[in-house]
Amino acid sequence: MKLQPDSISGPTVSGYGEGWIAVNGEKFSNNLVVNSASGASLWSCTNFDSLQTEHFEQFLTLAPELVVFGSGQRIRFLHPKILASLYARRIGVETMDTHAACRTYNFLVGEGRRVVAALLL
Repeated sequence: MKLQPDSISGPTVSGYGEGWIAVNGEKFSNNLVVNSASGASLWSCTNFDSLQTEHFEQFLTLAPELVVFGSGQRIRFLHPKILASLYARRIGVETMDTHAACRTYNFLVGEGRRVVAALLL
């Protein structure tokens, strides 16, 4: 029997390490957003403490089912008011450390889900 890997239609995280994430082989060393429909782009926030509602409202136009938030090297939860606009539109948010968020994002893309990964390095 010949086995073949599943084909994934969206962009995937192809690697990560201390201070970097690769999406489809392209290495990034800044905070980034990975959208299952369109790929990776830099995220305009500097760190966890600078996050505001506007940083997450930009995902509304992408219409994801879920936002996977990678909060950095350790899990840190945002105040619910920062995510209120997503919750109001019934968009789920899962918070985890960034490496776990990369793995979870890939899994969800493999299932064909509309997902956005918001990743802090």
